[in-house]
Amino acid sequence: MAFFILRRLLQAVGVMLSVALIAFALFQYVGDPVTIMLGQDATQQDRAELRQQLGLDQPAPVQFARFVSNAVQGDFGLSLRQGQKVSSLLADRLPATIELSVAAAALALIVGLPLGVYTALNRKGRLSQLILALSLLGVSLPTFLIGILLILVFAVMLGWLPSYGRGETVDLGWWSTGLLTASGWKHLILPAITLSLFQLTLILRLVRSEMLEVLRQDYIKFARARGLSRRAIHFGHALKNTLVPVITITGLQLGGIIAFSIVTETVFQWPGMGLLFIQAVQFADVPVMAAYLCLIALIFVVINLMVDMLYFVVDPRLRITRKGAL
Repeated sequence: MAFFILRRLLQAVGVMLSVALIAFALFQYVGDPVTIMLGQDATQQDRAELRQQLGLDQPAPVQFARFVSNAVQGDFGLSLRQGQKVSSLLADRLPATIELSVAAAALALIVGLPLGVYTALNRKGRLSQLILALSLLGVSLPTFLIGILLILVFAVMLGWLPSYGRGETVDLGWWSTGLLTASGWKHLILPAITLSLFQLTLILRLVRSEMLEVLRQDYIKFARARGLSRRAIHFGHALKNTLVPVITITGLQLGGIIAFSIVTETVFQWPGMGLLFIQAVQFADVPVMAAYLCLIALIFVVINLMVDMLYFVVDPRLRITRKGAL
């Protein structure tokens, strides 16, 4: 187990170094930070002095080593647009994105898993066919269109829910949350549904297909021959073996939700990292773009490591295989 974790950590370091190289390339090829900070009317002497202060006059390997060293410490410099520390900007926006992403992932899992099991166990029922037909909408419709439709129906026509913003928040130290206020919950509903719909349908269809495949296995037939109840067979044997691929997809989708919440945050003007990234792209704010890229890569790496660890808990065959290999 320790060797497995060590190998995964070394792979994670390699991935993060690759991402850091891509982020560092943004500083070299996406605009000139000196021109952005001083403007077009600056003198050559002012440009040279600022370039020396930023370390841009040094060789690229030295600049990359300094970039990695600063990134490990969470220092990505100053935002070219807002003049604040990038780490502070991300720290202010991170709670909103995490809150929205976790709510969307929980909604997708809580709804998608039972519906997938139901449609697998009642695959010829009319309700199951209706659920599968409706699930095509979640796969087919783009996220921004779903968000706009939800705003039109529930915010404009019915007036039940707000259409933008995060609502009232409560500060818990450096962390801010809207889950402790009624306004925060109301503002969270529409963005969470919009962001979760694609993942919900994906989990639903994955659980259904895996459940149907497991129910055809010989050990399920043997369990039926032993006279076990349908509940014990379906939930004690079939569902447990279905969860391995579901954990993989759910873990990767959580990282995807955080990374690709950009569209949802833009539609609902949700003050998270995705909206900050869009604004950074519009103004060529390279430090913010680079920091966002590294942070999202770190989130994916951590989630993948956690998913690999959960394999050993869910599937005992993997533990046996590892012991045999050692």
